[in-house]
Amino acid sequence: MPRRACRCNVLFMMQHLIANLTRFFALGGLLILAIPQSAKADPPAASVTAFNNYVGALESRLARQHSAPRGFLAPADAQSGARLRRGELIVENLTPSGTELPGAMLHHWRGTAFVPGATAADFERLMKAFNDYPKHYAPQVVTAQVLARQGDHLQAIMRVRQQHIITVVMDTSYDVNFARLDALHGYSISRSTRIAEIASPGTRHERALSGSEEHGFLWRLNTYWSYEERDGGVYMQIESVTLTRSIPRGLGWAVAPFVEAVPRESLEFTLRSTSTALRR
Repeated sequence: MPRRACRCNVLFMMQHLIANLTRFFALGGLLILAIPQSAKADPPAASVTAFNNYVGALESRLARQHSAPRGFLAPADAQSGARLRRGELIVENLTPSGTELPGAMLHHWRGTAFVPGATAADFERLMKAFNDYPKHYAPQVVTAQVLARQGDHLQAIMRVRQQHIITVVMDTSYDVNFARLDALHGYSISRSTRIAEIASPGTRHERALSGSEEHGFLWRLNTYWSYEERDGGVYMQIESVTLTRSIPRGLGWAVAPFVEAVPRESLEFTLRSTSTALRR
């Protein structure tokens, strides 16, 4: 290749890289600056009510689903089953279209995976070993600790880190219940009871942001696991429902990709990490 053409290609690549980096940092700044700091970041009461009604209907559907072995997991056709057994993940966005909450957004995702050779007992042990979550789910889970346990009910706290252009660290508390239909079928329900955004994590200036300082990246998080042992392995299915601040008017082009990507990426990461832990 002529030397001049080579220099032109290198120059073009450098310009392209600089442009991407500029957009990268600009978007990160917009995501922070777009959130009005003067407004209290607590979710509007009407949105919390709508969220509670939505998860109430979801939990009723799951209770019916978990009442018998047949149909214990969400329906999957033969083609989907074959994909799962080949090691693929199936991730679905179940957020109802046209759902509008005052000052908030609801997100509902479901993911399914299959782990050959694993058992329902393996999965249950993994899920209940809450203190070991940082080993299996790093870097998203920084720390985890069970505060109280009574049978299949526990209260736990986690520090989580979510990185997508910007990095957000939160301390979260959960109320978790485990149950099983029989030796081959089980499920769990995890409901967030407190979520606090952390400033300067890991430094001597670390502190939880007050309600007027938080950005509303995550207000509520409910997680529902269902698992079934068959076909020489374990099918596991997770549904997550979250409540976040709504996208500021006029900035959907910048913020929407972040808001839409995080739930899906987090779900995929959780499924892959769980599969890896079970294979070990």
